Amino acid sequence: MAVKSPGLNPLSAPFLLGLALLCLAPQVAAQAPDIAVVVSSGNPTTNVSLGDLRKMFSGAKRTWPGGQPIKLVTRGPGSPERLFLLKLLAMSESEYRQYWTAQVFRGEADAEPLTVPSVGMQKEAMKVFPGAISLVYPRDVKPGMKVIKVDGLLPGAPGYILH
Repeated sequence: MAVKSPGLNPLSAPFLLGLALLCLAPQVAAQAPDIAVVVSSGNPTTNVSLGDLRKMFSGAKRTWPGGQPIKLVTRGPGSPERLFLLKLLAMSESEYRQYWTAQVFRGEADAEPLTVPSVGMQKEAMKVFPGAISLVYPRDVKPGMKVIKVDGLLPGAPGYILH
């Protein structure tokens, strides 16, 4: 008569591995991808602070060092980049629209940010407006777009804040 060892059945090892991966999946899925800050390729800026980034996208900071006007290029409502922008500014979509309407009405801004429907149009805006700044996923960076650091870090670096 054969005596079974009280150890684990070898067939249960894949099951346990799968269970462990399943338990880790929510943690991996909870990490959102980084968002890159891009400017026109000719822009000499290489780094911006998170505070200055908020000021730029809220219209409080209107020029680059050297005097070049900042041109905000945003994606349309509902896009992941737009949702990130709203999170950055701690506003809802309706608050964002009302905010910019009021800025223009009071003469504090010449126009609302340029809203484009695609990454390709963001790229084209970078060519047309030398002072353009926008938010994109790193995988969507196109020629003519230059990724700049935020608080000294690029997307993907440990401690990068924009995700």
